[in-house]
Amino acid sequence: MATSAFDSVENSFCGVEDKLSSTNRSCGSIEEERAQIPVSEAEDWGESRDISLFSGYGFHGSDMMKKQAPFSEDQQQEQLQQSFSEYGLLDNLRNDIASPPIQTCLDEIAKFSRISTELQDIIEAKKDISSPPLELLRNYRSVFKRLSGDGVLNPHTESKKAELSTSETMRIASARFIQSSSGAADDLELLGHPYDYYFSCFSEDEIRNVQLAEILLAAAEKVGCQQFDAARQLLDRCDELCCSTGNPVERVVYYFSEALREKIDRETGRVSIKGLGNRMNFDLDEDMMRPSTPRIVNHQLVPFSQILQFSAIQTIVENVAEAKKVHVVDFGIWSGVQWMVLMQALVARRECSLELLKITAIGTCLQQVIEDTGKRLETFAQLFNVPFSFKIIMLQDILELKEDLFDLDEEESIVVYARFLLKTMISRPERLESAMKVMKKLNPCVMVVIEVESNHNSPAFTNRFPEVLFYYSAYFDCLKECLERDEENRKILESVYFGHGIRTMLAAEGEERNIRHVKIDVWRAFFSRFGMVEVDLGMASLYQADLMVKQFPCGSSCTLDMNGKCLIIGWKGTPIHSISAWRFE
Repeated sequence: MATSAFDSVENSFCGVEDKLSSTNRSCGSIEEERAQIPVSEAEDWGESRDISLFSGYGFHGSDMMKKQAPFSEDQQQEQLQQSFSEYGLLDNLRNDIASPPIQTCLDEIAKFSRISTELQDIIEAKKDISSPPLELLRNYRSVFKRLSGDGVLNPHTESKKAELSTSETMRIASARFIQSSSGAADDLELLGHPYDYYFSCFSEDEIRNVQLAEILLAAAEKVGCQQFDAARQLLDRCDELCCSTGNPVERVVYYFSEALREKIDRETGRVSIKGLGNRMNFDLDEDMMRPSTPRIVNHQLVPFSQILQFSAIQTIVENVAEAKKVHVVDFGIWSGVQWMVLMQALVARRECSLELLKITAIGTCLQQVIEDTGKRLETFAQLFNVPFSFKIIMLQDILELKEDLFDLDEEESIVVYARFLLKTMISRPERLESAMKVMKKLNPCVMVVIEVESNHNSPAFTNRFPEVLFYYSAYFDCLKECLERDEENRKILESVYFGHGIRTMLAAEGEERNIRHVKIDVWRAFFSRFGMVEVDLGMASLYQADLMVKQFPCGSSCTLDMNGKCLIIGWKGTPIHSISAWRFE
């Protein structure tokens, strides 16, 4: 039935499993492929072919732009800087990167790449326990084994040169929790016993963070077993030891504790479902379309957004290389800054002049915001003499989307841009099916898909909790490196956006749990039902991603991996986002 199409990763799309570990190609392999490209061709990307997309505002190769623009060079720069200061586009990037060397991707977390023999023995030994472990423990073990290669510190390294990341803290806490939860004792006293030799190389703060994480895991275990009184006691202990403005571990525990309390209230009826629903019904996707300083700061200082944006635009440019008319269908246009990038890239082509760039924005809310975005794009197009048209298709429901609503031209090349679109319809599979059928009728030359690369979709709380925990631990660790501790925008991002997501994924059920994510292997199986085939992102896109990583001070912690033809962007080895390109056969 349609309503169960996404019920769980284990059962979704004919039982597709997570194959990331077996299909991964490391960033090193990307570099090996680049090494096969002649130096002259690599230089062409930056100079003669304009493929690297860098000009005076983040791209170069803009000679053609200077000739066509109706302003002097100084006027262009003034206009551009004013425009980008308003919309937050690449303010933090340097303008002197015309010829960046192609270097092997840094691997700063190599020293954390192996799980210690002792911790591995803990996990394997649990298989021999005669009594079956609780379901939540099974899932900790499953997730922990998948992630163990990504960042558990070996306690026998000669010296600890870097503090434990939030993800590493959670993984060590998970291993200890598995060890201590065989059924012998599970009271608060157990969590306070003296630490063993695993902690000989850890600081007092790191030990305290591991202990705090263990208490959170114990509370989640109690919630999963519906032992709510015991869970509340553990959450009270968490609240005594953490706060929303502490270190990343404390912040993670704070928001997860909040989510667990909300789930308990829901399960016990202490707060009405209606009351919780009002809190859950905050429309994150609608809010993301509004201008927001925290999101601009996130775009400027946290690397994921720009890596995804530039790689996506590069992929589109390569797939419409010979098109004189380009029609972009954007589901959820937001600020539209990505299309300013595309305009310059298309008009700078020497091989093929652009006759028309058409953008169709699909929206179900906030029409005025979309109209304002269209006006900004029109102004930008005029600045660079880009032939441009903009249309909005407003719908009450995505089910209303039909092919005849589009202004189509047989001579145009259609591009579908689905940035965090599909995940919004996982809980409403009939809408997802309907949207995919319309896209197939449009038959785009390429469909670029950007999604969250994690499994937060299982109907079982005990399956979801470990996945959500490890994902957000990595993200909170990222924010620590990219934003100041007391940065107000960081607090808003964590509380309004991440906090809301955590609560929704853990406390809500059914259609009310409208924030869901699945991994690329699940999307592959789903897309295959519509005759879609995955296409290469292209070496220029991979180069673009690597180039963007290097522009950020925290870039050494940002990882790029290949899963088949899909690029996975992660933080210290934990997958965060995926970008892939598709075509209908």
